[in-house]
Amino acid sequence: MKIIRILTAILLAVILSVNFVPKAWAFCGFYVAKADSKLYNQASQVILARDGNRTILTMANDFQGDVKDFAIIVPVPVVIQQEQVNVGDPKIIERLDAFSAPRLVEYFDPDPCETYRGGEAVNRQGGATRGLDDERERQSALGVQVEARFTVGEYDILILSAKESDALETWLRQNGYRIPRGASELLRPYIRQNMKFFVAKVNLEEFDKTGSQFLRPLQMAYESSKFMLPIRLGMMNASTDQDLIVYVLSPKGQAEITNYRTVNVPSDAEIPLFVKNEFNDFYKAMFQTAYIREGKNVAFREYTWDMNSCDPCSAEPLNGEELKKAGVFWLTPNSLNNVFITRLHVRYSRQKFPEDLTFQETSNRQQFQGRYILRHPFTGEMNCEAGKTYQQSLSARFEQETKTLSRLTAWKVEDIRKKINLAQNQPWWRTIWP
Repeated sequence: MKIIRILTAILLAVILSVNFVPKAWAFCGFYVAKADSKLYNQASQVILARDGNRTILTMANDFQGDVKDFAIIVPVPVVIQQEQVNVGDPKIIERLDAFSAPRLVEYFDPDPCETYRGGEAVNRQGGATRGLDDERERQSALGVQVEARFTVGEYDILILSAKESDALETWLRQNGYRIPRGASELLRPYIRQNMKFFVAKVNLEEFDKTGSQFLRPLQMAYESSKFMLPIRLGMMNASTDQDLIVYVLSPKGQAEITNYRTVNVPSDAEIPLFVKNEFNDFYKAMFQTAYIREGKNVAFREYTWDMNSCDPCSAEPLNGEELKKAGVFWLTPNSLNNVFITRLHVRYSRQKFPEDLTFQETSNRQQFQGRYILRHPFTGEMNCEAGKTYQQSLSARFEQETKTLSRLTAWKVEDIRKKINLAQNQPWWRTIWP
């Protein structure tokens, strides 16, 4: 009988645990700092709950630093009012991440002699608005308008419109924001598209009331035919490659990026057992290798699945209440399971500014997951012909796993073999004690 065990591997932890310390959001906007604070961004998570032209965008907050220095500017397609903004629950993003995370799967080979005797085939794979008129009059000379001003939770929010990018940059500087060099050039395309600018900073008094040490996610609801994420501004603070994880929730099926290729992350590969203790390093190396091989203008599909099931499960599916907290607004008592998740992973660098990401919904409900297989050999007595044949086959299997791991990660074959031998020569009690 086949025995299976699931090991959850949370991708965010993989990205951030080794040389990927989170500094700020990396997708929709850039940080604008007071005084001389130096802010950088490297990784981010976004939830897009989308049905038709209606979207609820949730922006995870990985900001590190003094909250009094926090401010961010995000292009948005329409003027957003106070009732369209919400402070979200960070645990929902953690739940989505856990549910869709790339995973290790462990299989344990059965006794080949028992299988042989039974003739059984073995399956090996298994705030209110105030003073806007006065503000608009003061700023009219610059062509910058404050379309809305309100407080939600611990955030003071402005919605700005502008006619010229230079004027918007000047307005921000005059109002005490220290913005990155070159901001005007990157702001210009959004102004030409008549987009607005969502500006959020921390209300320290309200933040103290929360009793939290961390800023919570911001959510905004809007209607627009534009199904996109403005990532170019996020490059302004970037000091290295950035990783963006997008969770698209839809009642229809998979979401795709239309202006970049979308490919499946390498999956369903059998790899050596020692990777169990080095999964973070493995996934980081594997993703970087795939990123280089596929070309830098590629989005990787890491998970697509109906939210009412999973096989194998790295975490339980979100329930109806959790899905609503994630922005799923179309749920009814008769359609609690009508949610499809697409997890996309995009990496981009400062050397090459990518276009903003544009998406489309599809009716494709094909399921996919980033899955990596560990097969434990049978270690008991094998006093039969089938057992001898099985033992003789293990060397070739281990060598194939070695080559597969090298191909996926670009690790040297010699180094992998050494780790396999080291793991095989460990005392038996090391299977339970470190």
